[in-house]
Parts: sequence; structure tokens; C-alpha cells
Amino acid sequence: MSEKRNPTDFLQKATKYDLLAQAYKYTNPQLHIHFYLKHYKYMNKAINLMRSPVQTAQGDAQIRFLHTSPDSPNVDIYINGNRVIKDLAYKHISQILLLKTGKYHIDIYPSGNSVDSVLNKNITIEEGKSYTLTTIDSVKKMRLLLYENHPEVPVNEAKVRFIHLSPDTPELDIAVKERDVIFPNVSYKQATDYLGLTPMTVDLEARAAGSKDILLPLPKMTFKPNQSCTIFFLGQSAKETPSLQYIILED
Repeated sequence: MSEKRNPTDFLQKATKYDLLAQAYKYTNPQLHIHFYLKHYKYMNKAINLMRSPVQTAQGDAQIRFLHTSPDSPNVDIYINGNRVIKDLAYKHISQILLLKTGKYHIDIYPSGNSVDSVLNKNITIEEGKSYTLTTIDSVKKMRLLLYENHPEVPVNEAKVRFIHLSPDTPELDIAVKERDVIFPNVSYKQATDYLGLTPMTVDLEARAAGSKDILLPLPKMTFKPNQSCTIFFLGQSAKETPSLQYIILED
């Protein structure tokens, strides 16, 4: 019988062999290497399958994780008890995971610690949709938010949206530099609508809502044809580390 070509199945096998490799790490080096190579094999299979859109089963949902909790360590992420993301660092995005429609249980642990979780959450995902799941707030109060992505773009056009994930930053006005506001009063955790654009490069800025005070310049933002993207605001306004900043991710 041929092996199932589903990245979740490969990730489950990789997790099993990783646990076996760790169990024999100090007692039987040969078995440790044997199981570690199997772990490596199935991790590569899962990653290669995730990178190959032609093999995506019709109807699968796509999810990815973005770590924006400003004082949190790197994290390991488990889905239904299986570790699927290892050592995800602050402001890093995970690889895309393909999952069937349904309900899933998410556990998040400090990297390398599978005892003291910092977050537990149940999520429901729908057929054919794409999601970004973000860790927010301090590590002691960590929450997980789910944002639906809309990667479809009219031919040769572009679009962009903004998501405010800086916990101590007030409402933002997103504006063209020294010109009009395009999204007013964007509050913490809020995602704006998508803005359709002709492909261009433009200087933007994030202002304190209702004022001309620039909290964060966004110079030379390039929006490419046939690309949908999200600009995330993260970090903190009142502290030097990590400071208020932005990252851009293609949807």
C-alpha cells in the first residue's frame, strides 16, 4: 500500500521518531541515530509536500503561525498532541500546514519544554480557506488569534491590509506619507479590509490616530502585481525592546 501523501501524517511520524530518538539518546547511540534518521526523513517529506502546491489536496485548509508575543521565548507548537512547529522565534512565521476541515486543539510550549504550556486553544478551520494564527500579548497572558487570508488578486493588480498587534500602542491611522489617511483608527488586534492597488512603490506611515504624530514610518513599500500581502505591526511603543516595528508577509 502506498504511503499517504498528507503532511500531517508525515509530521505525526516525524514526531514519533523524534521521541524515540530522544529516548535512546544516552542509552543506545545506534538506536538513537536509527530513529533520528527516520525523524529527519519524515520531516523532509512533510516540508517538501508543503512546498509543492500541485500536491495540495482540494479542500484542505492552509494554516501558518506568526509569533508576536513580545516577551515570550521561542515556542514549540502542537496540534492534537503532535509537535508540528519547533523553536519558532519572535516575529517569525512558520511553514504552511495543510489540515482537513474540522476542529483542532493547539498547545504552545516554551521551546524544548513539553510540560508547562503557555497556551491551550481549540480552533475550527473551514474547507479551502487560508489562515494566519498569531500569538499575542505577554507570555503570562498569551492568546492565539486567527485571521483569514485572502490571497486572490485580480490579474496584474495588488492588494494589502494591516493588522495591529502591538499591545501597548494606541489606535493607529495608516496614511500615505504627509498625505491622506487610508485606514483610520485601527485598534489593537484589528485587521483592516484589503485595499486594492495598482502595483507601485509608496512611502506610508503609521500615526497616532487623529493626529500628525508619526509612530512608525513605512518607507518605500513595494506592492507587486498579482500579490496579496499583510503588514503586521508588532513590538511595543513604550519599551526599547522589542520596539514598535512592522513585518510584511505575502498571503
